[in-house]
Amino acid sequence: MLDSVEANNFEALPLLSLNHVSLLCRSVWDSVRFYEDVLGFVSIKRPSSFNFNGAWLYNYGIGIHLIENPSIDDFDTIVEPRPINPKDNHISFQCTDVGLVMRRLQDMGMKYVTAVVEDQGNRVDQVFFHDPDGYMVELCNCENIPIIPLSSCSFKQRLSSFYKSAPAKCGFMENAMMESLSMEMLNISF
Repeated sequence: MLDSVEANNFEALPLLSLNHVSLLCRSVWDSVRFYEDVLGFVSIKRPSSFNFNGAWLYNYGIGIHLIENPSIDDFDTIVEPRPINPKDNHISFQCTDVGLVMRRLQDMGMKYVTAVVEDQGNRVDQVFFHDPDGYMVELCNCENIPIIPLSSCSFKQRLSSFYKSAPAKCGFMENAMMESLSMEMLNISF
């Protein structure tokens, strides 16, 4: 296994974007209904070579792959529903209207909790709830807090000077991310 100093000598893997999230579920049918009816995902074709029950869904530029495992509770020591805790693992989606989200969840009789994040005059409203298998989902207006990268190039340079190695260079992906963020900021300002 590489330690952090050795890992800094390599370029990051050539990733493009998040493709899908895979979730174990007790009932593919119940989970598909939830992800279609509550979150607006659409069922898509799944490769026929799979020899287990599951479903693929897609929307918002990402996929959700469901894998049925009726004995999922055998692997989880907590059989009772977990409290809705914003600090727990979750999938987060941006939404257009947090108030509307809460009203619709109330109409469906779903339990949820809310949280607020504030930073330098910016406010993000968050709504957290569980899917049928207890996976947490967050809906928020997270775009209200700008994405400002910590300067990974200068951080790498500080690390390299600390460890007396060759100076670090900004990689292609770091430059591409900064260019993309700059373009997004220009689009927002007009």
